[in-house]
Amino acid sequence: MFRWFEQRLNPFPEGKPQQPPTSLVAFCLYYSKGAWPFILIAGLLMTLIAITEVWLFSFIGNIVDWLAVQSRETFVDEQLWHLVGMAALVLIGLPLLVIGHSLITYQSLLGNYPMRIRWLVHKYLLNQSVTFYQDEFAGRIATKVMQTALAVRECVIKLFDVLNYVVVYFIGTVVIISAADWRLAFPLVIWLGCYIVLLRYFVPRLGAVAALQADARSTMTGRIVDSYTNIQTVKLFSHAQRELGFAKEGMTEFLATVHQQMRLVTKLYIYLYLLNSLLLFSVAATAIYLWLGDLITVGAIAVALSLVLRLWGMSQWIMWEISALFENIGTVQDGIKTVAVPQSIEDKPDAKPLVVSQGAIEFQSINFAYHTDIPILTDLNLSIKPGEKIGLVGRSGAGKSTLVNLLLRFYDLAEGKITIDGQDIAYVTQDSLRQNIGMVTQDTSLLHRSVRGNIAYGRPDATQEMIEQAAKRAEADVFIAQLEDSQGRRGYDAHVGERGVKLSGGQRQRIAIARVMLKDAPILILDEATSALDSEVEAAIQENLYRLMEGKTVIAIAHRLSTIAAMDRLVVMDQGRIVEQGTHEQLLAQGGLYAQLWARQSGGFLAD
Repeated sequence: MFRWFEQRLNPFPEGKPQQPPTSLVAFCLYYSKGAWPFILIAGLLMTLIAITEVWLFSFIGNIVDWLAVQSRETFVDEQLWHLVGMAALVLIGLPLLVIGHSLITYQSLLGNYPMRIRWLVHKYLLNQSVTFYQDEFAGRIATKVMQTALAVRECVIKLFDVLNYVVVYFIGTVVIISAADWRLAFPLVIWLGCYIVLLRYFVPRLGAVAALQADARSTMTGRIVDSYTNIQTVKLFSHAQRELGFAKEGMTEFLATVHQQMRLVTKLYIYLYLLNSLLLFSVAATAIYLWLGDLITVGAIAVALSLVLRLWGMSQWIMWEISALFENIGTVQDGIKTVAVPQSIEDKPDAKPLVVSQGAIEFQSINFAYHTDIPILTDLNLSIKPGEKIGLVGRSGAGKSTLVNLLLRFYDLAEGKITIDGQDIAYVTQDSLRQNIGMVTQDTSLLHRSVRGNIAYGRPDATQEMIEQAAKRAEADVFIAQLEDSQGRRGYDAHVGERGVKLSGGQRQRIAIARVMLKDAPILILDEATSALDSEVEAAIQENLYRLMEGKTVIAIAHRLSTIAAMDRLVVMDQGRIVEQGTHEQLLAQGGLYAQLWARQSGGFLAD
């Protein structure tokens, strides 16, 4: 039974994610698609439960009156069917309503609903640009995803469930008490007015503090996660105390919002307690006054006082629920700032898959700047023939890595276009573009998964034999066989830690090279691909790299010019422009920038 209800709402819906709305209501509605039938059914069941519970108080009043006026000898005969109906409602009807509401709420909604939101948000954020992630803490983004999903669930369910219950309960209370004497309801109406005034004053303020608190919490978490992620750097520079200060600053900001919130809560609790005390006193006094005038029965007094005591407890619960609602609204509003950011790099509506038949690359009149007032590439033109191997050379900041990032379409151009086999990369799908490009970077980042999973990342359908062959070609098979992680997993099953921290730089680089060898894309980019390797391993891998380059269009970046001197052509960049082109010998003969850089090298590295 549990499993059936758990499978009613799909937590992982299909479909391409769209940019979510930026307004609160539209945002919640957008992420509640598919969940509405369950939310409405839960709301209807809660309404029936509230009506039944209020009616029970009325029935208790009737019992009190019956016991006061009827004889013991005839009581059962005269009220039998009323009692049987009441027993059936208490023992069968109400439990069934509660069971149905619990199954819909706890099995269908509370788990699947926020997971559905997390899934949709995660799908959307994975398509965000590289810039988006460069501008945020990874931990902060993850926290926003977790918090926002739960907050949307609480906002919607509390609104349709809790407030529904409250309204029905209060209206029922007023109706039942008014049936005895309208004057008994008068204190309730005044209490409600004062109660609404308290809500209008305190709840928005609690919501505003909650928004600040949600942002402060995610910042605090982001700072802590940043320290953990870069723990090696922290220890290398002996900056544990500095990181404690950095985290303490975030914790202090978060704590300030907590103190602000708790001050409001204390004031709210005091005012509410005084208001409830006045309600109980006024209803009790009015009831006794009416009874003394023989205007109401003992049963009516019992019902009125019972309902007031029930409202006493409920009023605090309602206040916390409404406060929680507004706190969650604040959290959602804060999450919208991160989640509903438009994607800066998107596929065109009619984008087609890239088809690479030869591998010719054209950079045509390229202009690009990360910031509009600081140009990085200016009127750059470069043609790369099918299968040609070129080396990009230049000082740091010349624009080499930017050129590669533009080819991968991590950023969009300001002017000009880039084509592959005549196809403008701005009009092909990003996935197909990057599937056709293999890249090994200097800063190798591995996923916190198995060695097998990392090597096969670019080719998930690869067999174990193919994976092992790629590892062997990258001179990685020997050290992989000796790996073992903390869970006892060995070899290709061993996990490499976050960003591959359990491996040395050279080992990470060799796995990255194996990954690209297995991917076997027609276009290959090498950005300091062997910089982390010792000379012996580099020499062993170099031959396999040359073999990997066969039949591919290759762009290689290296500060160690000796590693790219044998390329078909060297392209020298300076201040965002191409200043020289030619073979190693031709450029040396020209006596230009390349010759100067070659002459300045010490040990084969390019001086900055």
